[in-house]
Amino acid sequence: MRIETVAQKNVLVTGAAMGLGKLFAEHAVREGAAEVVLWDVDATALKETAAELAALGGRVREQVVDVSDRDAIAEAAATVRAEVGDIDVLVNNAGIVRGNKYFWETDNRVDIDKTMAVNALAPMYITLEFLPAMVRGSAQARVLNIASSAGLVPNPRMSVYAASKWAALGWSDSVRIELEQAGHHHVKVTTVCPTYIDTGMFEGAKGFLFTPILHRDAVVDTAWKQMKAGTPLVVLPWTSRLNRAVSGLLPIRVRDLFLDSVGVYRSMSEFTGHKA
Repeated sequence: MRIETVAQKNVLVTGAAMGLGKLFAEHAVREGAAEVVLWDVDATALKETAAELAALGGRVREQVVDVSDRDAIAEAAATVRAEVGDIDVLVNNAGIVRGNKYFWETDNRVDIDKTMAVNALAPMYITLEFLPAMVRGSAQARVLNIASSAGLVPNPRMSVYAASKWAALGWSDSVRIELEQAGHHHVKVTTVCPTYIDTGMFEGAKGFLFTPILHRDAVVDTAWKQMKAGTPLVVLPWTSRLNRAVSGLLPIRVRDLFLDSVGVYRSMSEFTGHKA
């Protein structure tokens, strides 16, 4: 069930204007995808990225889409189906973070609603637009969902973000199992849970014991390779896998002591995020 290349497949990437999304789209272009559809809310950056990818020889189509708006998702997806056709590879990459606050210091429900809408609900609504056609078809198809190691263990000062990623992970892996149980083995779902990445999104966040800030190229290369292989879950780096395993075995108070001692619970204390 491994696919060696996305050549001649239609690929859609959300959050495609910069960061990981731009790199995922570049992989698709370099492998000769039939068409690469770019979704992002930043019209200026999106146009620049589309031009760069087209210069590499790719067939690229950009759409300005606010994925926190389910109506905008439905409208954009209908356009894709009408003008491009069915999507074979879907990369749910778009995400936002609000951090360095205790939950009771959250300014208002906008932060909560927006974070949950982009990180947890949007992948569901977007996938629902394209997955039925993947299931009906016979060609190898892939859904790649970018979650986070914040969905594996608790982390202070990012409770809303963690909640959104716990939701994304639980949903994504459940859909994978549903596809397997229903016998749709040509459609594979891969969930990726990295720690902090050097995209600027987590500017100021600190790596913890044996866990440096991850390099974006390495994360995308690994995620792309494992997506094509149909790997169910990718946790980066190895320390996150260790933390997850240890957290499942230790009593909660001992787990808290362990995660605090290795620096996980203090990793967001100096978070600033993208600079204005």
